Amino acid sequence: MKQKIVPHLWFDKEAKAAAEFYTSLFPDSQITHLSTLQGTPSGDCDIVSFKLWGYELMAISAGPLFKFNPSISFMVNFDPAQDPEASSRIDQIWEQLADGGEVMMPINEYPFSKRYGWIKDKYGLSWQLMLTNPEGEPRPMIIPSLMFTGDVCGQAEAAGDFYVSVFQDAKRGNIARYSEGMEPDQAGTVMFSEFQLEGQWFAAMDSARNHNFAFNEAISLLVRCENQAEIDQYWEQLSVVPEAEQCGWLKDQYGVSWQIAPTQMDTFMNNGSPEQIARVTQAFMQMKKFDLAKLEKAYAGE
Repeated sequence: MKQKIVPHLWFDKEAKAAAEFYTSLFPDSQITHLSTLQGTPSGDCDIVSFKLWGYELMAISAGPLFKFNPSISFMVNFDPAQDPEASSRIDQIWEQLADGGEVMMPINEYPFSKRYGWIKDKYGLSWQLMLTNPEGEPRPMIIPSLMFTGDVCGQAEAAGDFYVSVFQDAKRGNIARYSEGMEPDQAGTVMFSEFQLEGQWFAAMDSARNHNFAFNEAISLLVRCENQAEIDQYWEQLSVVPEAEQCGWLKDQYGVSWQIAPTQMDTFMNNGSPEQIARVTQAFMQMKKFDLAKLEKAYAGE
């Protein structure tokens, strides 16, 4: 069964090279599809679908419009209960991510983990590597993590509650709060939290430090929808920034970018002829919210 929600990474020109690099790092990883959109405002754009440790992601090369920042990072759980090589693998992957990257928190022992580090790789993407307690409740190997800073600092808990209300198969997980004396973070705000959407785990935290970054379109969350009613539902519940609505993209009340797209788009882009892909591309370039019937007609050449 395919993931309902797929993180989508926006690169300038490096999507294919980055996907090749990432899939070389992790077990059970491969590029699953590569296609090119032609005639977009950014020119010809490579689109890459790939899996890391079985977790699906997508990437696009669409020009230097957006840059990654740590507001969304990827937590990688090295769990000895699931991976006998976890203790050595975490250091191996850290070294590879560190090559040309930037260390944000050195890999070391911390109160919450025997081995943890936060790093920005050579493409600017942020990763949190953690050796997890094998006796704890199992979690997926890779979990997107949202950091609420600046204007939305202190809203991680409310955001998690909101997302749980929007999606199916959703629930709250663990939550840890800042205590007194942890300034500038306010006591009671979220030091770490987790929640499940469509059966997939996500993490969130507040940070009152002066980060000078915020959520942007460099990392969006693509939601695969089965029909127009589902597209309409998510669009109505999530979109609050009219000027951000374009080609199936929207922004929610916290500034997080989402793409609300029909599952049929995979078929259009993966199985279509160059002419069919071009027609679908030209059709959706004119849209804000996707109109599935019009996309199907474009694909059929009607």
